[in-house]
Amino acid sequence: MIVRRATRRDVPGSLAPAAQVEHWFGPMVDDPGFTRAVERNIRRSTALVAEEPGAGLLGALLFGGADPVHKVHWPVVSETARGEGVGRALMADATRRFVHGPGTVEVVTFGPDHPGAVTSGARAFYESLGFTPAEPAGPGPEGGSRQVYRRAVPAPVQRQPPAPQLP
Repeated sequence: MIVRRATRRDVPGSLAPAAQVEHWFGPMVDDPGFTRAVERNIRRSTALVAEEPGAGLLGALLFGGADPVHKVHWPVVSETARGEGVGRALMADATRRFVHGPGTVEVVTFGPDHPGAVTSGARAFYESLGFTPAEPAGPGPEGGSRQVYRRAVPAPVQRQPPAPQLP
């Protein structure tokens, strides 16, 4: 699997996994505003895709914010690739590329009472990455509950130069 920055050629392929979750998030694929958001992130180089050569796109992620608060805006993994490490690879790559710490990374996901909270595995996924539930967020487009999840990112470790060698 390869995680890379998305290009305009990836827009149709990244909309396919979005169609698989519209029952939880409302219409996206035919929403011009959603397509514009994907294209805007591509222009900003804050859109990532995961692909398997020969198999196509497995997932996508839009990232935003700036030090010290970063936001995961749209992580999605194809139904056939869920549980295979695609989401984890996208999140790790986004953190490596965009987060320089110290700071936080936030994502809004299903509230605990939302039908997709367990079925999608989203809450358990974020918790496995070290995110913790925080304050409630506004309802999703379908009216379901949402909650902010947050993960602290420490400052990078400063490496000390090696001590000079004595003769």
